[in-house]
Amino acid sequence: MSAVLVIDDEKQVLDLLKTALTLHGYQVEVAADGREGITKFDRRAYDIVITDVRMPGLDGISVAHHIRDSAKSTTPVMGISGTPWYFEDAQFDVVLEKPFSIKVLVEQLAALGDRAADAPPK
Repeated sequence: MSAVLVIDDEKQVLDLLKTALTLHGYQVEVAADGREGITKFDRRAYDIVITDVRMPGLDGISVAHHIRDSAKSTTPVMGISGTPWYFEDAQFDVVLEKPFSIKVLVEQLAALGDRAADAPPK
């Protein structure tokens, strides 16, 4: 079972993703903004982080940069956004454009998990 951290400022999105991913066998923790997400990321290991790109305060790009600058820099990061042009130069492994299907999300998570498993150890 993979541990996933989902960061989004929209409660409905958090609830939907937590429910859907839990039904697909993921252990899901959620954060309502970038700052809370970084705090949770720093306290525990996650197999994958999913973050909204545009959020008030600390946005998803800042979250991705924090992850890449951390001791857990190889953690795969998936961005989700209704404004895909916003994340140029961001350090996401993959970005899904909202709206996206749960099927596509799960397929991308599986691909990220496979890629992380194939990566050489640090």
